[in-house]
Amino acid sequence: MTSGRKIMVAWSTLSLFLVAVLVLMLSPGPNMAFVLSQGMARGPAGGFAAALGITAADLVLTLLTASGVTALLAAWPPMFDLLRFLGALYLGGLAWQAMRSSGALPPLMAGKVPLGRVFRMAMLNSLLNPKALLFFMVFLPQFVDAGRGQIVAQLLILGTTLSLVALLFNSVLGAFCGQLGRWLQRYPRTACWQRWLLACVLLGLALRLLLLERPVLR
Repeated sequence: MTSGRKIMVAWSTLSLFLVAVLVLMLSPGPNMAFVLSQGMARGPAGGFAAALGITAADLVLTLLTASGVTALLAAWPPMFDLLRFLGALYLGGLAWQAMRSSGALPPLMAGKVPLGRVFRMAMLNSLLNPKALLFFMVFLPQFVDAGRGQIVAQLLILGTTLSLVALLFNSVLGAFCGQLGRWLQRYPRTACWQRWLLACVLLGLALRLLLLERPVLR
């Protein structure tokens, strides 16, 4: 019978895991682009709401990975394409809203910011990315040691750690971009530029999903 302390991830493994996660956070990707665009367009609060949405998605994917659901979904080939097309359609719709918004300001910038909507946008952006699902399925198990106890518990610890690191990183990024966006808003001519920047980022993410090829898992 395995002792309770062996269920925990070894400190050496956790340290290596943290280094790997930080390297991944610093690599430009869809989540970074989304937080950057939301912070620029909606201020620090918008950036933080986007960070919370991404973290919520990471926690959901952690639970799905620990329960084995991600493996089942990944084993069904149409699921990859279904998520890919739904995600691209959703991001394309957001980009269209940004481009057709009246005035110089992008949607949600004027008046009180509905942070709940930003949160949902960020969460859906992550959950509708099939590569994120495959990433959790492939990345987390690499740091699991079957000799240290319950695999599910280890996956939950690793996934929660990743989620917290992502929350901290994306919150700092969102705050910085939010302050930059506020500074740019002092100059009226930049407001239209911010609106089109947001639309281009969203379109870029949508196009990326459409061109994404299903990776071969070995």
